[in-house]
Amino acid sequence: MDRIQEMEVFVAVAEAGSFAGAGARMRISPQAVTRAIASLEERLGGRLFNRTTRSLGLTEAGARFLESARRLLAD
Repeated sequence: MDRIQEMEVFVAVAEAGSFAGAGARMRISPQAVTRAIASLEERLGGRLFNRTTRSLGLTEAGARFLESARRLLAD
């Protein structure tokens, strides 16, 4: 998956509130979503989401990156 696709997956997860929901929206497997987010977090050097078994939320860095990703994808 290329960097633009990873950003698209990230935005989809943030908007859907779940990896599974983002996968369904993008027609990719939840495992592919997990790999894309892990790759993006590794490249950026930090966590973008706070994950628990019951919830998923953006970290501060994730919220900042979401704004940037939306601007870049809109162009």
